Amino acid sequence: MAKIKHNHFLDTIDKVLSQSKDQGISHLYSEDDFYTGRTFKINGQDLLNFGTTSYLGLAQDERLIKGAVEAVQKYGTQFPLSKAYISCTLYKEIEDLLFQMYGYPTVITKNSTLAHVGVIPSAVRDEDAVILDHQVHASVQNACQLLKPRGIRVEMITHSYLEMLERRVKELSGRYEAVWYMIDGIYSMYGDYAPIHELMELMEKYPKLHLYVDDVHGMSWAGKNGTGYIMEELAGKLHERMILVGTMSKTFGASGGLVIFPDGELFRKVKTFGGPLAFSAQLEPASLGAAIASAKLHLSDEIYQMQDELRERIQYFNDLLEEMNVPLVEKNLSPVFYIGTGMPATGQRFVQRMMKAGFFLNLGMFPAVPIKNTGVRITISRHNTMEDIKALAEAIEREYPITLAEEQVTINQVRNAFNMKVKEEEETYLPIADTHGLKLRYETSIISFDKENWNSLFKHNGNVEWDALAFLESSFIDNEQKEDNWGFHYFTIRDNKGNPILATFFTDGIWKDDMLAPQEVSRKIEQRRANEPYYLTSRVLAMGSFVTTGSHLFLDQKHPQWKEAFSVLLNELEKLQEKLEVQNILLRDFIGQETELNSYLVERGFLKLDMPETCTIPELTPWTCEDDYINTLSAKARRNIRKEVISKENDFTFEARDTITREELSEYIQLYKNVVEYNREINVFNYPNSFFENMIRSSKWEFLTLSYNHQVVAVVFSYKSSDNCYTPLLIGMDYDYLDQHIYKQMLYQFVKYAKKSDYKSMNLGFSASFEKKKLGADVFATQAYLQAKDNYSLEKIEMMMNGK
Repeated sequence: MAKIKHNHFLDTIDKVLSQSKDQGISHLYSEDDFYTGRTFKINGQDLLNFGTTSYLGLAQDERLIKGAVEAVQKYGTQFPLSKAYISCTLYKEIEDLLFQMYGYPTVITKNSTLAHVGVIPSAVRDEDAVILDHQVHASVQNACQLLKPRGIRVEMITHSYLEMLERRVKELSGRYEAVWYMIDGIYSMYGDYAPIHELMELMEKYPKLHLYVDDVHGMSWAGKNGTGYIMEELAGKLHERMILVGTMSKTFGASGGLVIFPDGELFRKVKTFGGPLAFSAQLEPASLGAAIASAKLHLSDEIYQMQDELRERIQYFNDLLEEMNVPLVEKNLSPVFYIGTGMPATGQRFVQRMMKAGFFLNLGMFPAVPIKNTGVRITISRHNTMEDIKALAEAIEREYPITLAEEQVTINQVRNAFNMKVKEEEETYLPIADTHGLKLRYETSIISFDKENWNSLFKHNGNVEWDALAFLESSFIDNEQKEDNWGFHYFTIRDNKGNPILATFFTDGIWKDDMLAPQEVSRKIEQRRANEPYYLTSRVLAMGSFVTTGSHLFLDQKHPQWKEAFSVLLNELEKLQEKLEVQNILLRDFIGQETELNSYLVERGFLKLDMPETCTIPELTPWTCEDDYINTLSAKARRNIRKEVISKENDFTFEARDTITREELSEYIQLYKNVVEYNREINVFNYPNSFFENMIRSSKWEFLTLSYNHQVVAVVFSYKSSDNCYTPLLIGMDYDYLDQHIYKQMLYQFVKYAKKSDYKSMNLGFSASFEKKKLGADVFATQAYLQAKDNYSLEKIEMMMNGK
């Protein structure tokens, strides 16, 4: 079978970041000759700075600058030796000062990212397991990749979901010596706090639970001696099974990372040889000099005055936002604020408008946040005056609703994206929004549509025609198993003259998260599903269905309003997503690579995924005998078919049957189940018996059988469309006869049969593209576009698709 190509999300990340760069809101250069911290000059315009992480403004403090200058004058620009041999004189002084601040020994690193790379592989042993909070900083997640080649289990849970955490800790504690949970103290995007007190209770309850905390965004502005949010909440006393990572960058005002160890032996091991910490470059003297000056300031009472000044500004901004109708994702007293915009295009436009208004903000975008949880991160610092903060709030109040209106997004759509409370009075579009006279029709049954009209939009598209969909509706309803019951959703959008622009249909139901994962991954998961049938499954709203092939979307991209029409469709899908409580929306079976539609969907928060290749014979070339057909194939294919298929053709009996008995149907269903069990390339639930039983009663279906020694060894369930397109949809086989090349024989036989029956084209669906290509099929790479409710859903899919 053909190997599925799995997208590693890099193309989508590149697309999202490149769009922001092209729009002039990221990857910028400041043009300042002198930096005060309060403003940036960008493209000749002075912008008030609400994007810094130097929350206390210490990077411009004269004492830190003096310390850096004097250190360079004494020790030069660098100290070019490994710390395993000798450290710069200044290291001893800063280490002593940090011990006075924290009361624990610290390891100093070049930066916090290098701290994670050095500490995590040293602290986590081969017999341990790791649980990542799905919003823990990317540098922590990347460092954990180093554990996987050692066979260490690394998994992820929903953000701050303590019940889920406890379940995993309880289960993993029986198999591993230690279970590490890795979190941020203050999360860098939303600014929300880690539930540290609840975690301490869990650590007391589960002696194997260890905690690894990155608190770089909690430093200096909180805690005694500015030691950070976590130290403040724990009254300066760390649990013995904790590791705390801080920084001398950001609010501290200098440069470098630091790691605090309540376990003295672990401190000794990491300091002696913490991977790259032993052989990487030392901090430059300038950084050490600035850090010493900052540490002395932190040990003085002045730090508390600075914290109070910042807290006053934070509270003022909170008060202003309280009076406004904007979706602030997390309200607390951290200096990080996040206002949701939902889709990347909306966030990009909002940042553009705010920059034109004179404010520099950070766009929070994928992969730092879920793609549909794009928003604007605003940071408050001591550089900001009260007048600056008030001006910022007024600009947000003015520009935010205009942005939503321009993007045809309601504030309730944004609230839904962040699981925030919806206000019913805000359900309609803002005044500027306009549907441009487009007429949307939504139905839950194909019966509501005129058959001829629907089929005219989906010509030569196999089993997407009216009759096929009516058949599916009757088959996937009122079944015993919940995965066998689907909802159907039909959409058409026309312009004000009645011309069709868009038509499609969706189904909602339960999908296996590993549907496109490597087969070895699915086989392992299926072992667990023997006792937990819905393990790693999700509710999905998907274009088309499992048993339809071809294009599921009619879209007239020559029509000037096609984007507006697609926008209307996506808005309706979001409403359905909330109503049906589905995790993911999937648009599928798009052929082609970089298109205008691709860019549009990425802007709307969809992630492109590679699907299995699809195969069609768009035109059954005229031929009068088998040799004519064989001669249309490649020389290599001709040799292969003559050797493995034609030479054994007389050993088989091929039949096409319109009617079969129930006993025969039971036999054929078992052959189909053999294939499902053996081949997990596309891992779906077994289809219900009602689906197959309805085939017996339908004139649109027939059964192709291949017999060997009077025994049926292969069967194909085929759909006959009204426009002479033949769709061999499902296959069943007896794997005891694989050495007789029954799959190739069946392929060859039904292609011949379709031609002799005067069908004009064939839709051969997914998988086995290598074998189908030999028989003259065209093979197309296909893509799907996924929109997940959160990054956790994306992470599950990505990890399984990459065999993890």
